Amino acid sequence: MTEVLFEKRGHLGVITLNRPKAVNALNAGMVDAMLAQLTAWADDDGVATVLVHGAGERGLCAGGDIVAIYRDILGGGTETADFWRNEYRLNSLIAAYPKPYVAFMDGLVLGGGVGISAHGSVRVVTERTRTGMPETTIGFVPDVGGTWLLAKSPGETGTHAALTGAHLTGADALFLGLADHFVPSGSLPELAAALEHESAEAAVVRFAQDPPPSGLEAQRDWIDAAYASDDVEDIVRRLRAVGGSTDGAPGGEPAAEAAEAADTIEAKSPTAVKVALESLRRAKGLTLDEALAQEYRVGLRFLVAPDFREGIRAQVVDKDRIPQWKPATLHEVHAADMERFFAPLGDRELNLHTKEPDNA
Repeated sequence: MTEVLFEKRGHLGVITLNRPKAVNALNAGMVDAMLAQLTAWADDDGVATVLVHGAGERGLCAGGDIVAIYRDILGGGTETADFWRNEYRLNSLIAAYPKPYVAFMDGLVLGGGVGISAHGSVRVVTERTRTGMPETTIGFVPDVGGTWLLAKSPGETGTHAALTGAHLTGADALFLGLADHFVPSGSLPELAAALEHESAEAAVVRFAQDPPPSGLEAQRDWIDAAYASDDVEDIVRRLRAVGGSTDGAPGGEPAAEAAEAADTIEAKSPTAVKVALESLRRAKGLTLDEALAQEYRVGLRFLVAPDFREGIRAQVVDKDRIPQWKPATLHEVHAADMERFFAPLGDRELNLHTKEPDNA
């Protein structure tokens, strides 16, 4: 089976991720094919708009193929380094694409799926959308430009999303700035047909509807207060303080949500949540390409650190859901430990402003 399909329909170039049994998880071959086709279509006068969507009923893309990454880590991690290099080039190309790039963010849109959609110029969510950056669950940190996107979200809501790895609704994605339009999932085939001969702007506006309320937006007051710190232990303490009080909280819901967030963060890899927070704080002053270069540095260090391998093992390989993090607690992860993740890579740096060798 061809894992990513390309076709022209009218003046629309269509990309179909075609691994439905794996919820269209991205691998190196799919990334390379997309990078080549998008580069060709950028100069093709017969293509006015590009659409990316996923085959099957489960979603656009559940992220990168982490089982393949796990196998590569056991073998030394060199293939993953090359995969990420081209994946981040793809993310950068999508963000700067000279034509409307429409992403149908229907169903699951996680991790790497965010990278091929949320950097586009026309991002469509539905009532079925479940999106997010769940990397801390597997001992990793948001990448594919996710730190840059979430650092720009309102207040501290992006920090909450990054540290907890929460699955978000389409309305939440709109609030966070990860999407632009809400279209009912049943209307997507008609919208795709309209894109074949109409401008992206005209077609999407015709099908877009008002989204339902964002639960994340409703929680912003306590989120902003709790996450207004550059220290994860302090954030957890603040969340516990909210969780221990129902003052001004109808039904105690904010208290319950805050307590749950604290529990969630403490169950993640201590190293991952601390590096994720530092990554977001540093990303605030960066361009997307600079953030991708930072994520590449961090990612290569996680390939040789124990928690990424252990997180994938516990969640996806053995599925015991009992990861043994090293170090096991937040207070055991020191500033010097985090700093090593951000150290320059020398001649291995990701430079998105120069053409990579064909065998990169």
